[in-house]
Amino acid sequence: MGEMEGSYRAIQTPGTRLGAQFNAGISTLEPGQSLSDALGPVGRSPGRGLQLRVQGLDDSQEFYDLESRADGQTLLSDVFRRSNLMESDYFGLEFQNMQMSWVWLEPTKLVVKQVKRPMNTLFRLSVKFFPPDPGQLQEEYTRYLFSLQMKRDLLEGRLSCTENTASLLASHLLQSEIGDYDDMADRDFLKLNKLLPNQERIQERIMELHYRHLGQTPADSDFQVLEIARKLEMYGVRFHPAADREGTKINLAVAHIGLQVFQGNTKINTFNWSKIRKLSFKRKRFLIKLYPEVHGPHQDTLEFQMVSRDQCKIFWKNCVEHHSFFRLLDQPQPKSKAILFSRGSSFRYSGRTQKQLVEYVKDSGARRTPYQRRNSKVRMSARSLAPDVPKQVMAFPTGSVSGLSDRVGTVYTASPEPVWLVFVALSPLPGSSMDSPQLSPFNSKSSPLCLSPSFQMSTLSLPGAGQAPSPLQSPILSEVGTNRLEEEEEGRRKRYPTDKAYFIAKEILTTERTYLKDLEVITVWFRSAVIKENAMPEGLMTLLFSNIDPIYEFHRGFLKEIDQRLALWSGRSNAHVKGDYQRIGDVMLRNMCALKEFTNYLQKHDEVLTELEKATKRLKKLETVYKEFELQKVCYLPLNTFLLKPIQRLMHYKLILERLCKHYSPDHPDHNNCREALKEVAEMTNQLQSSLIRLENFQKLSELQRDLIGIENLTAPGREFIREGCLYKLTKKGLQQRMFFLFSDQLLYTSKGVTATNQFKVHGQLPLHGMIVEESENEWSVPHCFTIYSAQRTIVVAASSKVEMGKWIEDLNMAIEMTKKSQEKSDLFLDPGLWSSDEVSLDQESEDDMSSSRNSLDKQTHHRANSTMHVCWHRNTSVSMSDHSLAVENQLSGYLLRKFKNSNGWQKLWVVFTNFCLFFYKTHQDDFPLASLPLLGYTVSSPGESDSIHKEYVFKLHFKSHVYFFRAESEYTFERWMEVIKSAASATGRMSLLIPKGPLQMNGN
Repeated sequence: MGEMEGSYRAIQTPGTRLGAQFNAGISTLEPGQSLSDALGPVGRSPGRGLQLRVQGLDDSQEFYDLESRADGQTLLSDVFRRSNLMESDYFGLEFQNMQMSWVWLEPTKLVVKQVKRPMNTLFRLSVKFFPPDPGQLQEEYTRYLFSLQMKRDLLEGRLSCTENTASLLASHLLQSEIGDYDDMADRDFLKLNKLLPNQERIQERIMELHYRHLGQTPADSDFQVLEIARKLEMYGVRFHPAADREGTKINLAVAHIGLQVFQGNTKINTFNWSKIRKLSFKRKRFLIKLYPEVHGPHQDTLEFQMVSRDQCKIFWKNCVEHHSFFRLLDQPQPKSKAILFSRGSSFRYSGRTQKQLVEYVKDSGARRTPYQRRNSKVRMSARSLAPDVPKQVMAFPTGSVSGLSDRVGTVYTASPEPVWLVFVALSPLPGSSMDSPQLSPFNSKSSPLCLSPSFQMSTLSLPGAGQAPSPLQSPILSEVGTNRLEEEEEGRRKRYPTDKAYFIAKEILTTERTYLKDLEVITVWFRSAVIKENAMPEGLMTLLFSNIDPIYEFHRGFLKEIDQRLALWSGRSNAHVKGDYQRIGDVMLRNMCALKEFTNYLQKHDEVLTELEKATKRLKKLETVYKEFELQKVCYLPLNTFLLKPIQRLMHYKLILERLCKHYSPDHPDHNNCREALKEVAEMTNQLQSSLIRLENFQKLSELQRDLIGIENLTAPGREFIREGCLYKLTKKGLQQRMFFLFSDQLLYTSKGVTATNQFKVHGQLPLHGMIVEESENEWSVPHCFTIYSAQRTIVVAASSKVEMGKWIEDLNMAIEMTKKSQEKSDLFLDPGLWSSDEVSLDQESEDDMSSSRNSLDKQTHHRANSTMHVCWHRNTSVSMSDHSLAVENQLSGYLLRKFKNSNGWQKLWVVFTNFCLFFYKTHQDDFPLASLPLLGYTVSSPGESDSIHKEYVFKLHFKSHVYFFRAESEYTFERWMEVIKSAASATGRMSLLIPKGPLQMNGN
């Protein structure tokens, strides 16, 4: 690990060898200032002070008078105090050193020891630590300063992104600066102010996007800027030039997650803090020591050559500070200086950690002071106007905004498009309740733009989504403002119906709300995306939207009718007459009969899904729009999943009506209508069931085709998906984790790439024809081990448990048996040149991981961390196709109360269960979830005595050290949540696609 000779060696002049200062050729004298004046007060006279110039994030400059022996913390404290900045530890002061590089002012060292000419140096307030989620910033003023930092980074070229994303960011900045769109005002502002380097070329695009933000407050715009920026690969990145061992020029950067390596502007590797054992530097060499892997030896020290020792030390200090701020719970203690000899640097991070900062702001929460936005029409911050309203994020359609004036004291102008209104507050909205049509005045008038092609999404063309925050840990889901919630819920329980039929009917309402939101992903959001980019052929547009638009319109009316009936049933209307409205069968029968008219549309979904898949392969522009749209928060599931929702919804109606009929006695007045409605929907489900099985299989194959590298034509006719999951493959380096995918004709095994794509690369592809599977625990002395013999190779794999091994062996044997019976040999395998002997596969297979990341840079796409594939990988489990089908049938949504970790408070959340995952929203009107919780591997139970929870209808979710408590509103809803979560958490299904089944077998095994 010797030094690299000749790398980045600067040619020295005689002056530099003698220690002469670098001359940049730029004068730093103030106008009218002489050289003698400038050289005078550099701390030579102890009696003279320092007058330092600091530029804020809004580009304003102020002067600060300090003593000549003042340290950096003195200046920082003065700047933060004058700025009235509470969350100050995210920020720092930077200045340019003699090499013209921006460096951070160290708090513990004297200013004159760090800066050669402090009186003539410009100090710049900047964001130093970039949290992964802007929701972690608790002060609106802090988010405003962060948005100004994004503005500065955009202009300086640090925050590189596509033109579409840059235009979107600039449009939100424009909204924040001057308010609502005005053609002349926009042109004047953009003429006088530069937001982007290439602003003139895309000015019209910026103004077009700005028009869509009508009614958006400056605080909303700040939040949108941060939401978009945090998903960019260059968010918060500051490059430090270096070279690897081969001399390849790279850039190093440090972030909240760890160290990042870039080649150009492309991130090629990330070293998480959890994997780093030690960071050090020796002269110009920067060293990263990693923890050794569990299996086998490997290189545990990485070396990078930097430009100079000073640059190496600057980067090392940045790493130390980032690690301390984001990873430590308490402020690190300063290292005591040695009396005689010192070894290593005594540098330590001297501020508060992020955890300490969050707690400090919470404790100081009562202090909410106004601030001014320069250049903005809205001068006063909302935090001085509404200090006592809880943070809510709601989408209100046209005509509903004025109704908020009595709550907030401010009326925003209603716009012709849905507008995001963000309220920051500390207590619940008046009258909020669990089942709430308190929001019904806002959704009684539907937006006219739901089907309008001109309605376009304002958060399009984003690069990959950053990593999602830890489930239920986001400050958005905070403990603030829940004091009265429990009392309100108790009052509601006594006031509202307790009849089980009411809660069964209410399940129709809650799931219908989620279903309509899912349809809007296609009818509103995806439509606007393809229209904006003109990416979809006209024929496909007609085929897609002519099928789904009528269904969407029907369900809008159906939802309104059910909402009104449930409101009457619960007695929340003046029209309530006891007994007359306590039924749902008449509404269901009328609408199920009407829904039969749409069967032809539903039968065309097969064609729609197939044609869309073909078009994305054929048209590069459509493929790009498709992939970028899947990264949006509103698209919380794979896009083609939403196309299956109309048929799957019929299955939900059938199951709910079955529960109603079972609950009612034959002489109940609602029984006959419910029975007739069940007959109508059962007829439709029987007619569409085979189509649904085929579509679900095609959807899963299409999803895997996009997520796997090294396999083509995965959606070949006749191929059926059976199981996916994690197994450990025995190699010469020991057991190595692999992701396996079982289909009706072959078995694939893959490994996870080391790039930011999170995709899986195919390592082996084994045909099922002639395959034999045997248990081999005794032979290899490995628990839960079995051997797979195929025509080309033999592999030994181990499951995480006896149950998992049983699932794999059963499904493999069933698939092999079906292959024998069919007597069809697939010709869809990879090139025969890929096959090799056992010895070669054991040696080379583990080496492919590193190379695969470089070979696939052209296919980089980010993937959700909560996809089934990734959850199986991280939790060492597997999922079958019948598990997927069962999860589809068990979809559920509604309000739950979630218990806070460190208090007795409960918080109301709208929760949606689908695809083995819980998605959390503030209200049912939100367009995208705040957080998600994958359930595979979790156990669900009632709380024990040690949990000290003395409430009814509470269930407990537990996985390793993660424990969550949720509270339902009734015994029925409690039992339903327990039922669906158990079905997802246990995932005990078996292969079902290869065996024909009748209509009554849809529940799987």
